[in-house]
Amino acid sequence: MRKSYVGNNIKLNEFDALIRITVEMSKYLYPYIRDILKSKEDLEENSVIWNDFNKRFIELIKERFNMDSMRVKKLLNQAENDEIIIKSLLTLSFSISNQGYQKLKNFLYDF
Repeated sequence: MRKSYVGNNIKLNEFDALIRITVEMSKYLYPYIRDILKSKEDLEENSVIWNDFNKRFIELIKERFNMDSMRVKKLLNQAENDEIIIKSLLTLSFSISNQGYQKLKNFLYDF
């Protein structure tokens, strides 16, 4: 889905390393992730946090992903976008547990 001129597949050990880094970063970012999810529950009171996060998420997708891909277009579709973001944030928040590495790995294989 990324903008790339080389069609290299990621190696299994690189994939595992990226998952481990992501799990460690989710531990560090957990308070922010929790605030984002909480703001989505109460949009009237905390819409600024959710809107800022959603705006930045879309900016990053447009900047770094192939906009011709149907999967990327699905990410940018507002109706489906919120569900994907919430599911991803929940998965990251669950990644801070002792089994976080395995949970995130399973989520990514199913994605």
